Amino acid sequence: MSIKTGVPLLLSGNEAVAYGALAAGAKFYGGYPITPSTEIAEVMAAELPRIGGKFIQMEDEIASLGAVIGASIAGLKSFTATSGPGFSLMQEHIGFAAMAEVPCVIVDVMRGGPSTGLPTKTSQSDVMQAKYGSHGDYPSIAIAPSSVMECFTLTVKAFNLSEKYRIPVIILSDEIVGHMREKVILPGPDEIEVIDRMQPEVPPEWYQHYADTITGVSPMANFGEGYRFHITGLTHDVSGFPTERSDETTALLEKFRNKENHNTHDLLMVDEFCMEDADFCIVAYGSVGRSARQAVKMLRQEGVKAGMIRPQILWPFPKFPVENMLERVSHVLVPEMNVGQLRKEVERLACMPRGMIQGLNVLDPSFITAEQIHDKAMEMISKQK
Repeated sequence: MSIKTGVPLLLSGNEAVAYGALAAGAKFYGGYPITPSTEIAEVMAAELPRIGGKFIQMEDEIASLGAVIGASIAGLKSFTATSGPGFSLMQEHIGFAAMAEVPCVIVDVMRGGPSTGLPTKTSQSDVMQAKYGSHGDYPSIAIAPSSVMECFTLTVKAFNLSEKYRIPVIILSDEIVGHMREKVILPGPDEIEVIDRMQPEVPPEWYQHYADTITGVSPMANFGEGYRFHITGLTHDVSGFPTERSDETTALLEKFRNKENHNTHDLLMVDEFCMEDADFCIVAYGSVGRSARQAVKMLRQEGVKAGMIRPQILWPFPKFPVENMLERVSHVLVPEMNVGQLRKEVERLACMPRGMIQGLNVLDPSFITAEQIHDKAMEMISKQK
């Protein structure tokens, strides 16, 4: 990276994502400009040529992710960045990357929608799309940073998870996180864990691109290195060739599911604040998590035993920490800049009376403030007395 490490810097969230990608070893970016993510492309256009990487602006978002998938198959850590409308266009290729087990990272800096919506305003309305956007059953990993520093560290994490499990990983940022600036001190290369995809240890004539392994993750050879293999979006056998055999199709889909089920320890990142004795819990993520933390402090000053759970990985949903929380508290508030997409996941796990879990849903372009969260919490508590 041409940017300095170990010294204070004033960066935006989008810039931090770009430098996080470089720190993780990204060598290819294929994208199409779209507000509010374009700064990521601008940084990559300047930085990648300096390290021998490749930047290409494609004709649209569909082609962008197609180029990213191709570059990844050829051996380069690859990613793209977009916002809601472009994210919608990428869904078919996200499904293909999941089926073909191609590592790649997709940054979605969320804005108001549907359709063109509010291009310069913030939102959190792509949460469910990050999980269920493409058709079929496939593993989903979606990471939600809430600070500029997390934009850096969680981008490195996204690349590591993508390479480790041969899976597309989504970074769900939002306009506020992407455009705000904070003072950060970026770690040096020796302080960052970087994971690369597992390489084959067998000769080319023995190689199977989707070989069954104990971990469920197959070694991945790169095109052009002497290994021959077939890649398709069809259901395939261990060699990559299409199959309709029941045992092979079932084994493939089970393999996808086990990437989540067998690695929950690695896919669980939750920030808890004042939860030791909490009776009132706020569940928030992304930029709203910042307001939620301040609201907890305000409520504590008024004698309310409030706490916060902030998932840094939204998908897979952090089931066990949330279930544990639901057994201990009397009220839960889920503030979101949408109609309640993550709240439904919390409600699904709960055995609480109606009204004990509520949402604070802001649908206009404004940001959810700590005061709004505080007032909603006090309203919930007063109605219960």
